[in-house]
Amino acid sequence: MKLIMAVIKPFKLEDVREALTPLGVEGMTITEVKGFGRQKGQAEIYRGAEYTVNFLPKVKIEVAVKNEVVDDVIEAIIKSAGTGKIGDGKIFVYSLDKAVRIRTGETDAEAL
Repeated sequence: MKLIMAVIKPFKLEDVREALTPLGVEGMTITEVKGFGRQKGQAEIYRGAEYTVNFLPKVKIEVAVKNEVVDDVIEAIIKSAGTGKIGDGKIFVYSLDKAVRIRTGETDAEAL
């Protein structure tokens, strides 16, 4: 099993959810986050004064999946979250040693 974490632009969240549903992804955790990457924030003008926004709003998606669908999930996120512009985000893949469904006690792949 793998835990896939993607940091994307907020307005792409629904597109990503729609792309993952046909792949059998039945649940995901969403967190509103702020951060920056290579774009190093952006300059904005407020009441005539320019200031730099160092941390941009992003959405972090976490999904636990079986090993067989990892590449498909990554490809779906890339296609649905991408705009071709700087700041589209990143995807990280972690090994997931164990998963337990609290309600039933099911473990590992059955718990997903």
